Amino acid sequence: MPISRIAIGTPGEACHPDALKAAAAEFFSMLIFVFAGEGSGMAFNKLTDNGSTTPAGLVAAAVAHAFALFVAVSVGANISGGHVNPAVTFGAFIGGNITLLRGIVYWIAQLLGSVVACLLLKFATGGLETSAFSLSTDVSVLNALVFEIVMTFGLVYTVYATAIDPKKGDLGIIAPIAIGFIVGANILAGGAFDGASMNPAVSFGPAVVSWTWANHWVYWVGPLIGAAIAALVYDNIFIGGSTHEQLPTTDY
Repeated sequence: MPISRIAIGTPGEACHPDALKAAAAEFFSMLIFVFAGEGSGMAFNKLTDNGSTTPAGLVAAAVAHAFALFVAVSVGANISGGHVNPAVTFGAFIGGNITLLRGIVYWIAQLLGSVVACLLLKFATGGLETSAFSLSTDVSVLNALVFEIVMTFGLVYTVYATAIDPKKGDLGIIAPIAIGFIVGANILAGGAFDGASMNPAVSFGPAVVSWTWANHWVYWVGPLIGAAIAALVYDNIFIGGSTHEQLPTTDY
């Protein structure tokens, strides 16, 4: 059971040089991801004069997020594990692949990266709004919660299969692109309903900068539940008693 491997970590872990380097990698990866992803939406709004979302706009958002996440995960993989998502970090914690204290350091870096990216976007675009995630018309909170749980399950399941599983072998090479692809595909599936966040930090930055918090909790609760379920399912069924591979620098 992965629950038996959950660890709090040591007091000095949060300020260990390797942990700080990993946090910096998460910060910059998140900044890259949010700047491109949120920026693509702002560019669409500018080109359409804030017109209604179209199928082409949804495809453009999916492609932009898939490409940006592929890069963000790739550049952080060898330093922090390339989480670029508090839900992924939480899933790794549930599976015993990262300590609680190190995970908190990651969370802080990820949230700051998202906020800074949105502030840079607002400045660079001359004050355009960084739109917060919201539910579409006729989409209930429960509908959105289910969407976020299922989509994040798919994302974290993919992370486990391609990046965490000690038996992954050469499959680890395609982990960043597989992770980017599942996020892009999920945006095509859920973007028209609740924006398809799958990432609390991605939702947090625009919410802070625009100071819009309506139903914001959905974009935390849904992804964290989906991540936990994916971690428990994959670890118990497919990793089991095999030698467990820790993510980079989790022990001090």
